[in-house]
Amino acid sequence: MAASASAGSRHFKIFAAADGFGEPLKDAVVAHLRAHPSVADVVDLGVDKYYAAAAAVARGVSSSAPDPALESRGVVVCGTGAGVTIFANKYPGVYATHCSSAADAAAFAIADAWLATPFRAPCPASGDAPWPEDIQKFLDAAPVREPVDIMPGGEMRIVRESPTSAYVRFKAGSVEPAHHHTFGHDLVVIKGKKKVWNLTKKESYGLVDGDFLFTPAGDVHRVKYLEDTEFFIRWDGHWDIFLDEDLETARNAIDAELGVVDSEK
Repeated sequence: MAASASAGSRHFKIFAAADGFGEPLKDAVVAHLRAHPSVADVVDLGVDKYYAAAAAVARGVSSSAPDPALESRGVVVCGTGAGVTIFANKYPGVYATHCSSAADAAAFAIADAWLATPFRAPCPASGDAPWPEDIQKFLDAAPVREPVDIMPGGEMRIVRESPTSAYVRFKAGSVEPAHHHTFGHDLVVIKGKKKVWNLTKKESYGLVDGDFLFTPAGDVHRVKYLEDTEFFIRWDGHWDIFLDEDLETARNAIDAELGVVDSEK
């Protein structure tokens, strides 16, 4: 994966991670990259579940401070390459792809060619023609995360509309007041910890990395983020939100609820 290439001298900071299946190859590639003359730094983020490994590397690439002399790139190794690519591409400024042929198994040769190839280099898929301007315009207009004004501490990046898919982040301690939507939604936690109260069903759910939750259309629900949390969410139709209480009421209700739970431990 890569962020946009700089115009300066080509030196690289590499973020790397893997799942359990990809650990041996990741370790070999990291050792090779650390010896490469164009690589200034390799940040080995270790081994985790495939989606968490992809998210960790993508966060590193996406959040690196712009530096004309140091280009940030990332490597994620897993059993297939498909899942990590999907998760990594949810981050702004990250464009991930995976190996798709037997020849791609020459990992060291790939790493060397990758470092030598500018971000906008021609490729066989386009007849070795320069990068088309319409593609660049699309990338320049790619959606970015926007603050969720009615819910402090949250930000959302919509990647598709109606049905709507979005990547969402909330800071630890943030609260979603009781609310409902016109459409039901599926949610997968990428990283973090949150608690959801479905007030319509009078049920609550604790969610951590990899957990899934479906909330039906119209169900009123309230949320507390116990850690910095990232998740992917998909609505069956367009995104909308209708608040059923204010933020102060929600915080008081959650404090009372968590206080009852703590006193029972």
